Amino acid sequence: MSEILLATLNARYSHASLGLRYLRANLGALRERSAIREFVIGQKTEEIAEALLDEKPTILGLGVYIWNCEESLKLVLMLKAVRPDLIIVLGGPEVSYECAEQAICTAADYTITGWGDISFAQLCAQILAGQAPEAKIIPGIQAKLDDIASPYAEYTEEDIRQRHLYVEASRGCPFKCEFCLSALDKTAWPFALENFLADLEMLWQKGARQFKFVDRTFNLKIETSLRIMDFFLGKIAENPEDPPFAHFELIPDHLPEKLKEAIQRFPAGTLQFEIGIQTFNVEVQARISRNQKNELARDNILWLAQNSGAHLHVDLIAGLPGETVQSFGEGFNKLVALKPHEIQFGILKRLRGAPIARHTADFALRFNPAPPYNILSTDCIDFGEMQKLSRFSRYWDILANSGRYSRTLPVILGDSAFDGFFRLSEWLYAKTRQTHAIAHERMVHLLYDYLLECGHAEDDAAAVLIADYRGTGGRSRLRFESADAELPLPKPAKAKKHTPDRQARHLQA
Repeated sequence: MSEILLATLNARYSHASLGLRYLRANLGALRERSAIREFVIGQKTEEIAEALLDEKPTILGLGVYIWNCEESLKLVLMLKAVRPDLIIVLGGPEVSYECAEQAICTAADYTITGWGDISFAQLCAQILAGQAPEAKIIPGIQAKLDDIASPYAEYTEEDIRQRHLYVEASRGCPFKCEFCLSALDKTAWPFALENFLADLEMLWQKGARQFKFVDRTFNLKIETSLRIMDFFLGKIAENPEDPPFAHFELIPDHLPEKLKEAIQRFPAGTLQFEIGIQTFNVEVQARISRNQKNELARDNILWLAQNSGAHLHVDLIAGLPGETVQSFGEGFNKLVALKPHEIQFGILKRLRGAPIARHTADFALRFNPAPPYNILSTDCIDFGEMQKLSRFSRYWDILANSGRYSRTLPVILGDSAFDGFFRLSEWLYAKTRQTHAIAHERMVHLLYDYLLECGHAEDDAAAVLIADYRGTGGRSRLRFESADAELPLPKPAKAKKHTPDRQARHLQA
């Protein structure tokens, strides 16, 4: 039994909340009276409530994010109905702004806005001492990073064995892109490098092999970047049969030669970069305060694609103020030509507190009033067109980002990747009325029918689709295969690896 429970609803079991681990590590003398309990969105609210209440806590700290806020509200209301005396403290980006407008903040006892590392511990001490504050909204104290205890010892053996480990070498961001909450930061603050490297070593010795850096600007300070990359290169040299996999968010127009040299030393399957382009439209960039040298960013992505083994995940956003379908499509085509492994085609969301809201009137921005607050229409893109872009995004993830259709996709895209895939997207939706839960084998048959309708020869369509299907583990006989075609042998047992499946498929393509 623990007096203080720290909980959240993660998007997937494989995710481990870094925020909860910071909170527990910084409870000081109260740490031993606390525990972390993580759940997954989609679980029955009653089951989550039962599991929490079984431990008879006095205080529940709940992490609230855009992906779990609706289910978190249901949980808070249920807990309060069953145990009104339970003190519920909210924190997280979703409840750090516009608190007065949110039902979940009204239902809970306290909401800590902003940084909670120190403020949550202080609040718990007050409550347990019988000195609970009257104010329900508590501005979080932004402590010096040296005063914040490291969270990494809070990762358990199960976390290390089965989940992604999130780490951060710095907090904050110096850039002011208005669609992002980091636009509100004054700068980026680095953690003490030697202490951070010692934490990485500790996690490595415990068996950690996947590390996802949440830093917004990993390559802002190159000397720090190089020290961290040297850590992983050393582990790769020592353990070539059991190497780490590291994920970093990269500024696209800042790639000096020293960093290129280090990147080239990483073998394929050990390094991933998430690169935010968001838009190539210079007028839109200026409007949303995004300072990006497009030509340099383009050259750097091309260099990475051609000269490194890094897996490249590049972001674009549709629905930014002033962006038309045509200009977005032109940017999409520019990015496809650079051949990153994945293009994350996102739809603009109005994050609470993000400055993008200032353009609402001038550009007729209409956002979904319910999470995830996605853009529904603008003065340039009406609701119907935005829906089509949203479906395009989902199908692109299934077909292109999955790495399953590396041979078939070029046939579909033709001379204009955006136009070619837009046509397929419209056709798929007309045929299925689905953007989710389309089985791999069914999708292969749909693509075969589409290629034939587009005038491709049956043998040519079958050849690329069979090669893609078999190459990514498909074992059934497809309806357009010859009846005497030899089927693959049963799957061998999977060898231990740390490169995620999707990235591994891109490497095999």
